[in-house]
Amino acid sequence: MPVPDIIAIDGPAASGKSTIGKKLADELGFLFFDTGVMYRAVTWAALSAGVDLDDEAEITRLAQTADIDILPPTVPDGRNCDILLDGKDITWEIRQGEVDRNVSLVSAYRGVRTALSNQQRRIGLRGRVVMVGRDIGTDVMPEAPLKIYLVASAEERARRRWVEQHQRGGGAGYPEILAAIHARDEFDSTRAVSPLRPAPDAVIVDTDQMTVDEVFDKVWALVREMERS
Repeated sequence: MPVPDIIAIDGPAASGKSTIGKKLADELGFLFFDTGVMYRAVTWAALSAGVDLDDEAEITRLAQTADIDILPPTVPDGRNCDILLDGKDITWEIRQGEVDRNVSLVSAYRGVRTALSNQQRRIGLRGRVVMVGRDIGTDVMPEAPLKIYLVASAEERARRRWVEQHQRGGGAGYPEILAAIHARDEFDSTRAVSPLRPAPDAVIVDTDQMTVDEVFDKVWALVREMERS
């Protein structure tokens, strides 16, 4: 069979989903779609409009009416894709600190997740896409031919994030990062809507003792194995 045209990569925070997903998409010539950017887009839109982020009904309405699209990058400024909200390029606006601090709240709302899952499916069904998130294989694109679930211990994920932040010239200490990882894991795995878990047919890849290149080689082998079957 040909290379699967929809590849889902899920896993907990800092498990390497984005790094591996982007590398895989580049290798295949596919769109790299980190679905978390859609929740960021809604959060940014709510903040920009002065909407109370505790108003679940209004945030849900916003998510239902917003037209969000994810396209291959058209500007050579380091972006992984173009993020459009009602036709406006907001690729970098969604990376603001205030969005960082509030996106978890917005992403927990049932109506928001339903609305954005529908938009994610619309983009995923175009094909030739590597989709990265926490519920792609279970809820958004359960029909994806290849589902991968990356895991690593909280300690290893905290170490990686600490190294990444300090290579950029700053960031929190390791204990603080580890505590945040534990808190995010608890939040993601126990939320009522689309809790974090691997799909029954996902290939689980434990990356604890692996380099980025080793993880990519493992994932690439899975793609090629499907191509040969």
